Amino acid sequence: MKIAFHTPLNRYGDGAPSGDRLMARQLVALLEDLGHAVEIVPAERSFMREPDPALLTAHKQAAQGVIAALEERWQMPRARPDLIFTYHCHYRAPDLIGPALAARFDLPYLVAEASDAQKRFDGPWAEAAALARTAILRADLHLCMTERDREGLARLIPEPERVIDLPPFLLGVEAVPQHSIAPRHGNEPIRLIAVAMMRQGNKAACYLFLARTLTHMADLPWTLTLIGDGPERSIIEAAFAEFPPGRVRFLGKQARPDILTELTNHDLFVWPGLNEAYGVVYLEAQAAGLAVAALDSGGVPAVVDRNRTALLAPHGDEAALAATIARLIGDAELRACMGSAAQVFARQERNGDGARKILASALDATIARHGRKTLEIAP
Repeated sequence: MKIAFHTPLNRYGDGAPSGDRLMARQLVALLEDLGHAVEIVPAERSFMREPDPALLTAHKQAAQGVIAALEERWQMPRARPDLIFTYHCHYRAPDLIGPALAARFDLPYLVAEASDAQKRFDGPWAEAAALARTAILRADLHLCMTERDREGLARLIPEPERVIDLPPFLLGVEAVPQHSIAPRHGNEPIRLIAVAMMRQGNKAACYLFLARTLTHMADLPWTLTLIGDGPERSIIEAAFAEFPPGRVRFLGKQARPDILTELTNHDLFVWPGLNEAYGVVYLEAQAAGLAVAALDSGGVPAVVDRNRTALLAPHGDEAALAATIARLIGDAELRACMGSAAQVFARQERNGDGARKILASALDATIARHGRKTLEIAP
């Protein structure tokens, strides 16, 4: 069938590096692998970092232009999609296009990775939160990638069959090099690595959290490689400046193949994940054979296997995360065991095979539910 694919959080194909964009491409790849024709909705993103009524108004006006253009084109039945698929919908990036087109053409509407924020209905985010909720309630079916999002949707959607779990996955794991460096001995430094954009918000907060965490264990044998760049780089570099020269390396922005290769040259992936959605990079690190040290925060538990491939410290606890990293630094056997399990987890359990089956079932369920709903409201 023909699927209109919409990404409110980030414009599809804009070339910027991020896990969200990678997951969007992976979803399209699976849809096409299932034999469907995917048409990308030609829209800019509706993301807002801070509440901004003027920007929201501009987003709504731009959305109306896209809606009008597609309404005109979709008047021809052969140009019209059979289903609308939106990836991401929340108060910072509401879907301003999918619900209107679904209603106008009576189309099945599927949403992946939506989240509802009741606390945002009081305050400057109220209008954006309401727009996101309108889309969430309109959707025939939701695909949830984290338990946190599922819990939020369950409060709104009483029908359990409208919410299906889709654990985050990683396609092309066979292209990820496998960990091959020799084990560390004695006081030889353990090579830590983290990969993330250096932008404001959660990413910068995670970098600063990691810098503070490592001060708790400055006496242990470790080095740290940081891959990423962005407007907050100078602030982040300053946060790590207290460590001796050469202990922390900043590699800046790297191409994805180079990042994957760099992962294999390290021993342990350390990224707090403070309040983050989940992070495909955790799966990439595990596919490379690295154990993970992170926080039990946001969607991190969705991309690791707790105590098998990763050790998770309590949310927001710097000392606990330092102790977790220190444990993995000091226990080579545990680190190797978890690294081996991480490869199995990422390469065999999250390689996209399961996601493909879930997605196929979800498409069928979306169409079936939409058909039943149409019959129920027919005069």
